[in-house]
Amino acid sequence: MSASSRQLFRPAAALLTPLLLSFAFLALNQPTLHAQGTHLWTQSQLSEFEKGTPQGVELTSDGHLRQGPGLTPLLTTPSTFVWSVAVDKSGTAFLGTGSPASVLRVGKDNKPFPLFKTKDLTVQVVRFGPDGALYAATLPSGKIYKLNPNATQTQTDENATVVFDAGKLAATSTSQDEGKASSRAHYIWDLTFDRAGRMYIAAGGPGAVYRIDPSKPGSTAETFFKTDEAHIRSLAWDGKGNLIAGSDGTGLVYRINPEGKGYVLFDSPRREVTSLAVAPDGTIYAACVGDKGQNPLPPLPVQGVGTVTITVVQPGSLGAANQSTSIPGGSEIYALAEGRAPRKVWAGKDEIVYALAERKDGLLALSGNRGRLFLIQDDGEYADVGHLDAQQGLSLAADGANVLIGTGNTGKLVRLGTSATTHEYASDVLDTGNFASFGRVEVEPGSSGYALYTRTGNIDQPARGWNDWQALKDGVVASPAGRFLQWKVELQPGGNLGSVGVNYLPASTAPVVDNLVVVPGAKLNQQSTVSSPQSITISFPSGGQSTVSFDSSASSSVSAVKDRTAVTAHWSAHDDDGDNLIYALYLRGDGETVWRLLKDKISDTAYSFDATRIPDGGYQLKVVASDAPSEPPADVLTGDKVSDRFVVDTTPPVISNLKTAAEATRCTNAPCPRSIEVTLDAQDATSPIAHAEYSVDAGPWTYVDPVGKISDSQQERYDFKVTVDGKGAKPAEHLITVRVYDRYENVAVAKTVVRAQE
Repeated sequence: MSASSRQLFRPAAALLTPLLLSFAFLALNQPTLHAQGTHLWTQSQLSEFEKGTPQGVELTSDGHLRQGPGLTPLLTTPSTFVWSVAVDKSGTAFLGTGSPASVLRVGKDNKPFPLFKTKDLTVQVVRFGPDGALYAATLPSGKIYKLNPNATQTQTDENATVVFDAGKLAATSTSQDEGKASSRAHYIWDLTFDRAGRMYIAAGGPGAVYRIDPSKPGSTAETFFKTDEAHIRSLAWDGKGNLIAGSDGTGLVYRINPEGKGYVLFDSPRREVTSLAVAPDGTIYAACVGDKGQNPLPPLPVQGVGTVTITVVQPGSLGAANQSTSIPGGSEIYALAEGRAPRKVWAGKDEIVYALAERKDGLLALSGNRGRLFLIQDDGEYADVGHLDAQQGLSLAADGANVLIGTGNTGKLVRLGTSATTHEYASDVLDTGNFASFGRVEVEPGSSGYALYTRTGNIDQPARGWNDWQALKDGVVASPAGRFLQWKVELQPGGNLGSVGVNYLPASTAPVVDNLVVVPGAKLNQQSTVSSPQSITISFPSGGQSTVSFDSSASSSVSAVKDRTAVTAHWSAHDDDGDNLIYALYLRGDGETVWRLLKDKISDTAYSFDATRIPDGGYQLKVVASDAPSEPPADVLTGDKVSDRFVVDTTPPVISNLKTAAEATRCTNAPCPRSIEVTLDAQDATSPIAHAEYSVDAGPWTYVDPVGKISDSQQERYDFKVTVDGKGAKPAEHLITVRVYDRYENVAVAKTVVRAQE
């Protein structure tokens, strides 16, 4: 046995100094856990179904799966973001991208052509004008370029026609020189055209709407509407020819009449109105995001032309897309109808709505940071109709009966079709925690037009060594047993599937004993009394050693008292099945091969026993945990743990050869002090001698070292001198008492009387 191991199992008093360690305490009684049995894994809510993978399936807000439109990837661009999508009459798509910034033309062959490249950060908006030209707005320069959509050569910001320059406009309006104006960031967030072909520009820094007629050469921009908001973020037209504008700052929705007079229709509870859509009946829908109290996003540094550094402080939603972060509180969509109070028709706590589009079958809302497409009804019911293979859905454009979607992180072009060839949904993966058998699948009554399949495996990734999909057999899972399961549904036309539950029975696992601490010299404190002995706290190891401390106030620790005739064991155990456990304790001495039952059917996780029942010597304890309270007898499993070696020593040392010899002392003054030499031998059969003390004439105890100074053997010799003052009767008589302790605080006492002669 090593010295460190012997130290580990010293009695409680001896452990105090060397084991001032900090370990986690575990309670004496473990909580009651549910017994092993059949489990039911159910998916019935939208939040649960969204963890799966739909293909041509929509997930409704009331927890049903129905046939839905399909998503078809068309193109992965070289850019990170597709901020805007425009479609011409022939169905050709034009993409405004960022990082790098460009305008891409995508024909029906889905091959991209770089129509325009710029040194700016992004092409934020692309729109077709009534004149058939394509207009592209960039930031942070704040310029709008007029492009030939049919060009066969790439245009750049050096040779493309600039029809609007926010930098020059700002320099003129503020009487600042050109250099100062160009050092600022200028924002163009949206473009739209009226029936007369005039362009309206949603700008920021500061927020305003500018108007220009790009069909007239040399036409200059005018300020159509000005606001104290930081940005005008989105534009739309109502049926009466009024311009609807959404702001970033305090989240206002304006109605601006043809003369440029603005009226606040709605002061939203959010800071930014990211998108607007107007229904045929005149209802205005506004997507609102962000916390009014703060802008959670830091400024985005952008290197400008030459040596000028421009700091671009984007609205929160776009900054979130750039950084793949979320906006606190998610998004809300409000309906603004004439004569009615604003109504919240949808909210998503994890979504940032970037774009809205009104259709006959409902309101489309495109969102991040999970890449979702929602179809929202006016009564608040909605469906998740598309899961994008990208973090953000950023832009929408109508393409006949279909919808084109631009995404971010990564920048892709995706088509949402009115029909799909595949209508399948694969569930999230069930982890049973252990090898399991699977039983009946429970489906919500009223479901129809579906076929269910399952597959199983023993690794969490279905693509790596799982079984093939198998149809249910009489409503029961036909797939073989395994740890993981996934189900899939194929929906027929008109099919509808509600909640799905899978019954399974995990294979029973054996209990595990996690920790076992044995402390000689301690006894469990069953109840507190006024005159109780000094208390001890026993806790588990975190790195290989137990902890014993005195007078601990830790309520989760095992409380014990000092008692050199007792031994206390404390353990912890768990069962992955959640079974209740019962314990048995066994003892084995040095050189023995048989474990002897010490105590059976222990329900607690600590036990004390009388050490005087066994001979002194080295021992080990074994605790066996059983799940018998929760399992039939044939299925009972056990787990065990063996303690480190500990020593039981309840026998005191033996003192022998106690001798004294008085030495003559010469002095001129009476009474003369006398010197007495004391010698003795101390021996212990089990443990080393710890220390010795002596007392003269029943006085205080004085510590004394053995011969050789170090007390580390089972046999020690002591030789020391005692000085007495010489007072007392003649002849003088003195009582010399010695006591010797072994390592386990067993003590032996002996005395001798010294009579000094005249």
